[in-house]
Amino acid sequence: MDPHLQNLETTTPESISEDLNQQHQEKQQLAIVSSSPFASASLSLSTILPTHFFTQPRISTLFSSPPTKARIPTQATSLTHLSLASSTSSPKLSFKSTISANPLHTPLTLGPRRPSDPSNAAGTRRACIVWFRNDLRVHDNECLNSANNDSMSVLPVYCFDPRDYGKSSSGFDKTGPYRASFLIESVSDLRKNLQARGSDLVVRVGRPETVLVELAKAIGADAVYAHREVSHDEVKAEEKIEELMKDEGVEVKYFWGSTLYHLDDLPFKLEDMPSNHGGFKEKVQGLEIRKTIETLDQFKGLPSRGDVEPGDVPNLLDLGLNPAQDGKAAVNASMVGGETEALQRLNKFAAQCQAQPPKGGSHESIYGANFSCKISPWLTVGCVSPRSIFDELKKAASRTMSAASNDNSGGSSSPGTGMNWLVFELLWRDFFRFITKKYSNPRKQVEATPATACTGAFA
Repeated sequence: MDPHLQNLETTTPESISEDLNQQHQEKQQLAIVSSSPFASASLSLSTILPTHFFTQPRISTLFSSPPTKARIPTQATSLTHLSLASSTSSPKLSFKSTISANPLHTPLTLGPRRPSDPSNAAGTRRACIVWFRNDLRVHDNECLNSANNDSMSVLPVYCFDPRDYGKSSSGFDKTGPYRASFLIESVSDLRKNLQARGSDLVVRVGRPETVLVELAKAIGADAVYAHREVSHDEVKAEEKIEELMKDEGVEVKYFWGSTLYHLDDLPFKLEDMPSNHGGFKEKVQGLEIRKTIETLDQFKGLPSRGDVEPGDVPNLLDLGLNPAQDGKAAVNASMVGGETEALQRLNKFAAQCQAQPPKGGSHESIYGANFSCKISPWLTVGCVSPRSIFDELKKAASRTMSAASNDNSGGSSSPGTGMNWLVFELLWRDFFRFITKKYSNPRKQVEATPATACTGAFA
């Protein structure tokens, strides 16, 4: 005889009552378990599993078919529902959970968790672009350091803009072969310095507003970092890039790093800047010069997304220029572009100034081969910053004064007098850049008041 039927025949009303009471107690226990702060999983069991694994045989005979759903507790708060489909359509025994709101209860997500707005917090940007312009250096570069501190990957980029080459409306070369060669060498040196610190430089020939947008899409960039410039065409390019990047949802962050005094530290608004050098010098007298920014020992790597090729640094022919064929090429060979050469020349100049005896007790004590620092070409393309020059001269002056204090012979000239003239020239340079920035805005050109002194040399 079937054991189930035998059990049914031998079952008394008292045993049935006991079974029902036991079932009621089991329901209460499951309800208590489900009210715990942990989430529950709903498990529908296949008929492959034996039903007596969950219920006693005598209770199972009270149903036309075995129960197919039970409730079990779980501590996996992210698993809110686990279902194994049953192969039968018979009635199911199910207990509804009475879980209250749990702050630890979160939905299961299959994708990686990312900040909802990565541009709001430092160190959370996935990828960014550093657009090099006239700042071809890794030292004292706030733009480069900020990008590496804010992002998980950084893509340094330099664009040879075709609009900077070719003939002008007057028929002259916009950029001659000597200047172009110097710029090519400076870009190549920048690439080497970046590679030495775990990064690289992407080089393209094309308009920045086109190249940067394409690269931003390719790597999924969150932001573009760059230094501001001052001329009319450069400011227009900045505005165009901001407009295009805004359409792509990419933030553009600009920095200031081309002058001795920082733009934000000026004791006046730029539109209120004096239009003559004397008034400007009087306003900034005593203004503190910011400290230089140390170079990072290691830069962030390039973004893995997009598989962007660094590209080759172009030559003169690629830029539409012909190499010099006359004897001037030998003279130009002595001026090698790049940050490495610029720092070497600066250190050499400071050492010569320190070693040179005073003459005449005035700024004319810099004489002979040191009548000029001869570092202007590197300063122009940003291979060295004005603040770095000031710092190096300040250190040299401190060493000179220390040596002079230990010299009993005395002297009629101040030890640092011979270097003051260079700081004076850097101040003139600041004046020209700030006055150009003041009138580079198209709206300002309508209201412009002619600047005095030598402000006609805006270019």
